[in-house]
Amino acid sequence: MKRHYLIASFLLLALAACHRPLRVVEPAETPSPELSSIDSLMWTQPDSALMRLLPYFDTCRDVSGNVSTAETHDGHYANLLLAELLYKNDYAQTNRPALRQAVAYFDSLVQAAGKRDASAKTVAFLDARAHYIHGVGYYENDSAVPACREYLKALEIIEGRFEEKEMVGKKAKFMALTYTHVEGLFSDYYLHEQALYFGKMALKYYRKYDATPWHIAWILEEMGAHYDMMDNYDSAGFYYHKSLMVLPDTNNLTFRDIATHIAFLSYKTGKSPMTSLNRLRQLSEQSVTKKELLSRYAIVGEIYYHEKKFDSAWVYLNRVFQECESINSKKQAAEWLMEICKIQDKLTKVFEYADFLVPFANLNENHSHLKSQLTEHCNEYEQKRLEIIHQKSIEKNHKKVNRAIGLLFGIIIVVTILYLVNNKRHQSLVIRHKDTEKLLEAERHSHKMQQAALAGRLKRSNSALKVLKTTQEVTVPKDLQQQKPVGNYADEAICRHILMVCNNKHNPIKSTVPVSAYTNIALDDAQKAQLKQAATRYYGELFEKLKEQHPELKDKDLLYCYLCLLGLDNVQIAVLLQHSSSTIWEREKRLQKIFGSNDKIAILLHGIMTN
Repeated sequence: MKRHYLIASFLLLALAACHRPLRVVEPAETPSPELSSIDSLMWTQPDSALMRLLPYFDTCRDVSGNVSTAETHDGHYANLLLAELLYKNDYAQTNRPALRQAVAYFDSLVQAAGKRDASAKTVAFLDARAHYIHGVGYYENDSAVPACREYLKALEIIEGRFEEKEMVGKKAKFMALTYTHVEGLFSDYYLHEQALYFGKMALKYYRKYDATPWHIAWILEEMGAHYDMMDNYDSAGFYYHKSLMVLPDTNNLTFRDIATHIAFLSYKTGKSPMTSLNRLRQLSEQSVTKKELLSRYAIVGEIYYHEKKFDSAWVYLNRVFQECESINSKKQAAEWLMEICKIQDKLTKVFEYADFLVPFANLNENHSHLKSQLTEHCNEYEQKRLEIIHQKSIEKNHKKVNRAIGLLFGIIIVVTILYLVNNKRHQSLVIRHKDTEKLLEAERHSHKMQQAALAGRLKRSNSALKVLKTTQEVTVPKDLQQQKPVGNYADEAICRHILMVCNNKHNPIKSTVPVSAYTNIALDDAQKAQLKQAATRYYGELFEKLKEQHPELKDKDLLYCYLCLLGLDNVQIAVLLQHSSSTIWEREKRLQKIFGSNDKIAILLHGIMTN
């Protein structure tokens, strides 16, 4: 037994060794409740949050008037919030040096913290936000490559520190906004494949939080526009119509922009130019701002240009060139207007448009270098993202293996314990079984002795009864004498059957076995009637005398007596009648009480017959 307990103890130690203790990293500092409250407010009411944050900086100024929070956790946190709120309220970033310090500070915290504890994840989210808003500042200053680098760094931090199931609420909104900015950056440089990749990722996270229908419709429209510019008109039409299905109404700028794309797409796919032009003119009349109107005119002018209706094209494109604030729209209009001037010999006008296009002569070459850098950053990000996904998959598999090993050890321990318990129980059952067999053997021997004694008494009483009957027959007139059976009560067919099944060595009746297990040898109603007839033939006078002396006797009492006269014990009688042993014992006690004796009923009956 000691060996078994040593094995169980070893298994418990092995199970405990499979689980490494988790390293909990405490945060360097807990932000003040005031800043945490402003942070929560920022996501829903950025204007109110900014009004609450500005007085905080006033309270932190020293005697020289400088803000003295930069080297504290709250100071870096406050500068991060300030940069975010300035952007959300359409102000330029004015604290970029302090923001760069905040980025470095949160980077150091993330590097020092663990990957999975709650405090590390809180710091990681702040670090990702710092990189994101830092990238916004770069983009506002036309620094596309550093902006792209900061945006992608923010995404890497979140994706490396959080599981996908944790990307909900604020984190889902943050991911959607970051992916949208990256999509817009690549879109500005007409890197359509990269823009589509990040646009689809943004759409995924827009759907994970309560984004407005206009935001979802806008990103769907952007994806359709990229497919449109790639001449993939089927996919473009799919996303345009999908974006329309998201919008709750048609009285808004997003709907009119999408309708404009669809009208122009209809023209590109070979439909009637007039149908598209009529729809575009209708949308132009619905324009709310001059910017919107000129964007419609640019497309109308383009259609007329491609249809070689240069006079009509001139009207629309010249107005776009003269009044539009979009450099890209003015540049495109100037190029087409130059071509129209050459065709129509308007040489004096050519120089006006050519002078405008001179600064853009080297722009494509510069953009080519920027595009290659942006593409390289995108490829690096995708590679790192795949590595993060692969690493998470490995960690998940390790967890599964550890859980499986732990479960296996647990099963082994349980099986070992059950084995020890069952082994002990089996040993006790073996001992009890041996004791029971001894008791049963003693009980069977006692029953055999009782049956032998009862059989001897029964034979003697039958002999005495025959002598008594012979004497009585001498004095009784012949006409009153009845035909008496010849032989013995036990020789009756029904009695022989009962004695045979009760003394069957191959299927002995055991007191430890339920009576329901012997239903195949139980007496049915016909057999009970045959037994009554046989007992009446041999002991009719006895039972008549008993009924006369004891009127309370019932048929079931007499049936018990018929079986007792065969020398059967209560266990055998219980099986034949399919009653519980306790019921049969109660019946015996009832008869003993009626007859006024504690002797066995068979002995009492033979005594009555003898007397």
